[in-house]
Amino acid sequence: MTLVMGAVAYDPKVVTIWGGFRAWLRARDLDFDFVLYSQYERQVEDLVAGRIAAAWNSPLAWVRAERLARARERALTPLVMRDTDQDLTSVVVVRADSPYKEPADLKGETVGVGAVDSPQATLIPGAYLRSAGLRPGEDVRIRRFDVGVGLHGDHVGGERDAARALMDGEVAAACMIDGNHLAFGQEGTLPPGGTRIIGRTPAYDHCNMTVGDAGEDERRRFEELLLSMSYADPEVRPLLDLEGLTAWRPGRTEGYALLDAAVDEAGFYDAEGAVTAAEYAP
Repeated sequence: MTLVMGAVAYDPKVVTIWGGFRAWLRARDLDFDFVLYSQYERQVEDLVAGRIAAAWNSPLAWVRAERLARARERALTPLVMRDTDQDLTSVVVVRADSPYKEPADLKGETVGVGAVDSPQATLIPGAYLRSAGLRPGEDVRIRRFDVGVGLHGDHVGGERDAARALMDGEVAAACMIDGNHLAFGQEGTLPPGGTRIIGRTPAYDHCNMTVGDAGEDERRRFEELLLSMSYADPEVRPLLDLEGLTAWRPGRTEGYALLDAAVDEAGFYDAEGAVTAAEYAP
């Protein structure tokens, strides 16, 4: 039985990554193949319907998949995740010369966020602002940068555009994942010493390899092989670098509570996984 995994083609490197992993897995007697999707919603629906056995899911895709599956009395499991997927935070960033010291100071101002479906730059930061007493659209104006809608923030263009708008004085603050704040400084989008962090969300988890409830032997072998990948292996190290990890870790669910609550607050999906966000059209 072939274990077929879905992945979203947010970047051309996705073909290189999973093509390389496919060869490595098949050389170790796992009949593995993958299919590519242009957006996460269709991938999630195919996973829950059993048309694919596994899906390399964004955190938002996991939230929807789990809701859809529960409504259909099916079980899904976060099989593995990258070491770099655990305990992440998003930050609220302002210019170093601005007067703002904490999120509450942004009342009446404009905050730049990522795409409508970005967990890290829109949904989770939106919940964080609400927890600080700032209702998006009421106490603060939200300027969204809808780049790569349907990719759940995997395309960081929205975050980058929000960072540029911050430095151009178009927004008072910008929201982004902590790692991208560092990356934007390294690439020159944000000047060295040009920004300050005035708020940080609680920790959350990012992507996971979600599997359905069919093909138990293949799923166990898939998990075993992924967890066995070594960064010291010259065959897989370049692929791990492209995918942004040094080791696979066992999957877990507790790191998604923050996003799950943010999805409810924003009305993004309903309890059964239907898309209810009025401005979301992947």
